[in-house]
Amino acid sequence: MSDLFFYGTLRYQPLLELVLGRSLSDLAISQASLKDHSVYGVKGQAFPLIAAESGSVAKGLLVQNLSPNDLKKLAFYEGGFEYDLSSRTVDLANGSTAEALVFYPEPNLWTPDVLWSLQDWVDGWGELTLIAAQEVMAYYGKVDASVIARSFPSIRTRAWAKLAARKRKTGDPRDARKDVIIHDHKRAYVDYFGMEEVALQHRRHDGSMGAVLNRNGLMQGSAVVVLPYDPVRDAVLLVEQFRTPVFLIDDPEPWMWEPVAGMIDPGETPEQTALRETQEEAQVALDTLEFAGEAYSSSGSSTEYVYLYVGRADLTRTIDNGGLASEGEDIRTQILPFDAFMAAVDSNGFKDMPLLTLAYWLARHRDRLRA
Repeated sequence: MSDLFFYGTLRYQPLLELVLGRSLSDLAISQASLKDHSVYGVKGQAFPLIAAESGSVAKGLLVQNLSPNDLKKLAFYEGGFEYDLSSRTVDLANGSTAEALVFYPEPNLWTPDVLWSLQDWVDGWGELTLIAAQEVMAYYGKVDASVIARSFPSIRTRAWAKLAARKRKTGDPRDARKDVIIHDHKRAYVDYFGMEEVALQHRRHDGSMGAVLNRNGLMQGSAVVVLPYDPVRDAVLLVEQFRTPVFLIDDPEPWMWEPVAGMIDPGETPEQTALRETQEEAQVALDTLEFAGEAYSSSGSSTEYVYLYVGRADLTRTIDNGGLASEGEDIRTQILPFDAFMAAVDSNGFKDMPLLTLAYWLARHRDRLRA
């Protein structure tokens, strides 16, 4: 058995219980502190780090009687954040001390931000983290922690999308909790995308339950697609980049002309993503956003949900160095007069469905935007 001192997100007992995969009832849990340390948020992330700091005190929980299997699960989960265990002496509320293992980040890997608050984190990120941890721990014993570390940003993006999906109602009176029966559910693959397999029955239109169906889904986050439009010059801006799936299907032209597009990061609104992605991909600052609809992009195969916008902008220049090098993006842009753009749409000059959707929306609303 081993004892650990938790100073960060695993102080949130629902998360600790999820990671361990069992009740905490047989563990001894007590308040504790670690002298000459402080807990800071990680800059740009939603989790904390502990840092040596003379005169400060890091508060946390001492959890005792953890089994070897518990330690393996904790190491797998925290390994995804590139944290390692180190032994320290902690102080207990009754004045005694205890030896405990503490998760320390890899030196110089993360940049400290402001002092971290557990309650603020629970309020802002607790629910999302539980969803992400469910996916992470589903791969315990199946993949190495390094795979989770590489995939974790996408896992959190999917968790953020799932929170949004739970609020997505149009008035359908059916109840999926009663009208869908799950027989088996597996997380089959994790990387930039996830793949889940399910055996289920759903209620048919005649009221009966259908046969058991074996299906799978490509698990993705939510995305934003935005077409920059200059109402003064009556022109649109398109971006071009290499698309691997188009190449994999043997299309001889995998360089695609598209609108600006990108995944919605955890904590972002679709509007914030639209502004950020347009700047990153096209180096264009949008003046205003016109909402053009939202929908699942391919509901028979993918969980991706897309928010569509036309963004008003002053379009005066094109670039051939757009995108983020850290994401392997190599993007160039072109500006097309509206008439030339629609002529290309009508002659099947583009192969991107969101681009066609936004073209038709713009054709209907162009006069209003130009007025």
